[in-house]
Amino acid sequence: MPDALAPSVSDVVELTRALVRCESVTPVEGGALQLLERTLGALGFRCERMDFTQAGTDDVANLYARIGRQPGEGGRHFCFAGHSDVVPVGDLSSWTIGPFSAELSAGYLFGRGAADMKGAIAAFTEAASRFLSRRGSDFGGAISLLITGDEEGPAVNGTVKMLKKLAERGETIDACIVGEPTSSRRFGDMMKIGRRGSMTVDLTVSGIQGHVAYPERLDNAIHRLSAIIEALVREPIDKGSTHFQPSSLQFTTVDVGNKATNIAPGVARARFNTRFNDLWTSRTLLAHLQERIERANASVGGNGTIEYKVEVSGESFYTPPGPLSDLVAGAVRDVVGVDCELSTTGGTSDARFIRSYCPVLEFGLVGETMHKVDEKSAVADLKVLARVYETVLDRYFAA
Repeated sequence: MPDALAPSVSDVVELTRALVRCESVTPVEGGALQLLERTLGALGFRCERMDFTQAGTDDVANLYARIGRQPGEGGRHFCFAGHSDVVPVGDLSSWTIGPFSAELSAGYLFGRGAADMKGAIAAFTEAASRFLSRRGSDFGGAISLLITGDEEGPAVNGTVKMLKKLAERGETIDACIVGEPTSSRRFGDMMKIGRRGSMTVDLTVSGIQGHVAYPERLDNAIHRLSAIIEALVREPIDKGSTHFQPSSLQFTTVDVGNKATNIAPGVARARFNTRFNDLWTSRTLLAHLQERIERANASVGGNGTIEYKVEVSGESFYTPPGPLSDLVAGAVRDVVGVDCELSTTGGTSDARFIRSYCPVLEFGLVGETMHKVDEKSAVADLKVLARVYETVLDRYFAA
């Protein structure tokens, strides 16, 4: 793959372009980590591939790079975390510019991953390069990049296992920025200090199949499911909390598979997802929702049963406003002239794993086009993001 074999570059725009040209759709490495390893190695980072495998999942390549003091030598350890994998491009014919061509047009860099989040990885690298060129490698602490190839996928063989490996060998992190595209409309207008939890529930509702002309002989599973849906969506789960918006519940599918016009189904299936705030854990929320469901099911009468299949992809979490958020917000204010909102909106990220090890927040580019056709980032934003990260390093490791 020619792009992966290109010379190492640390300029934020050119490195972003080189990374975008690597077709690293989860779980394919695509040469992105090879390129990054060479680039960081040239800056003096000690690079370590952390590739993991697990039965029933795809093998995943990851990269951990560290410079400065080693574990046990003292000093604080600041980590930049991110992912080199990207989502599929979808309908290729819908793109006006090739998704992996990394073209520059009208002040923007186009391509899959330009916003989410190869641009931030390039900004990590340039920030570290400029910091090290002034301070050298003996700056009183350590800087690392923890880059996974499994964030857009199941997130099984990536960040969570990398962190576990570091902990097992006694390597700690004191603070971390995840480079997700958190800015909303204008660069610097938002950082994420936490995320809602996410839980998906599959329901199988069983009644009694029967002829529609003999309702006394049947127990229509659709009617049972309708009562359950009504019970779950009629009233909000909560009103929100200090740092979080109200929890939400959305049904994503309802399936019966009944093609007949004269049969009432005995089984109906549905799936819903909840994005829940810090008033709940997945366990307490599930218990609350099950109570609503069972009460609605009983209200229909009969002996209908319900089966549950539950998948939790992350618990709600946040890092309370304090030194880390003040540090980043101050850098944004001084570099960009924007006051950065502290938010917990949006989906989830690998910060949900990192938060168990150290204070963590997310700050990066404008995310308006992430996962969309013609994903892009403003060239000016890439350059200023590197300056913000550099300012963070300067102040974190103040001489």
